[in-house]
Amino acid sequence: MVRNPMRFHQISRINLSPDLVDGIVFWTKNPLPMLDRLNDLKDYMYYFQFTVTPYGKDVEPNLPLKADAIISSFKRLSEKIGADRIVWRYDPILINARYQLPYHIRAFNKIAAELHDYTRKVTFSFIDEDYRGIKSNIKELSLLNFPLAARAELSSRLAEIAASHGLEIDACAEPIELQQCGIKPARCIDDRLFAKLLGYPLRVNKDRTQRLKCGCAASVDIGMYNTCRNGCLYCYANYSRKAVEKNFTKHNPSSPLISGNAGTDDKISERVLKSCHETQLTLGNMSNVC
Repeated sequence: MVRNPMRFHQISRINLSPDLVDGIVFWTKNPLPMLDRLNDLKDYMYYFQFTVTPYGKDVEPNLPLKADAIISSFKRLSEKIGADRIVWRYDPILINARYQLPYHIRAFNKIAAELHDYTRKVTFSFIDEDYRGIKSNIKELSLLNFPLAARAELSSRLAEIAASHGLEIDACAEPIELQQCGIKPARCIDDRLFAKLLGYPLRVNKDRTQRLKCGCAASVDIGMYNTCRNGCLYCYANYSRKAVEKNFTKHNPSSPLISGNAGTDDKISERVLKSCHETQLTLGNMSNVC
């Protein structure tokens, strides 16, 4: 069950039958609690968008230390599910007095050297200061001006480093043109990757509810705002620390809702879903069948 973030008492019931779910994309900065539970997902195809950034406790206060836990958990996860099913995310990139361009170049190269055998691709993006709900949190970051020319310069350097480590690189919903740097637009929820992993084609449209530059395939979000306790100051999904703590205390492991339970004031409706599995033969794959 998923609450409508704009209308609290409207709840959608989502059928998670493997017959309907073509794939699941997990976003994480710390998969340690999941590593011993992956067998619970054996009936599903899934992959991870795994964020590994160079920030310290001043930006990501509640994350384990990268060198002590996060890098090793990335490698463990990759060893369990394969490098094709784990995408390294280096985002969002922000600039302030501590984290400037030379810092990002050194850090990106260092992390790439650690992870290049455990993933195929890195996705990056720059912080979007106009994103809903982020303005109050980022005041603590004291961000510096980051003009488009500097963003393009950094993007080019990241592309060079990624290539030197044999990594594909793309950018998530960036308005600046980066194709000349060898950087493609990202498709974080990627029907092409799922088709490759599943071994059959999918018919799925672009997600029209996302930002204009977003390339993601249409999907159903079963997450909830203000439920993560990592406390990252750049987070788009947590805009109230008070709400995070309130939602956390209301979590019931037996409830189909992430936080709390359905009540008498709630209106529950079934979300109509269908698989995107393309079963009709096309001229392109008929030759392969023959």
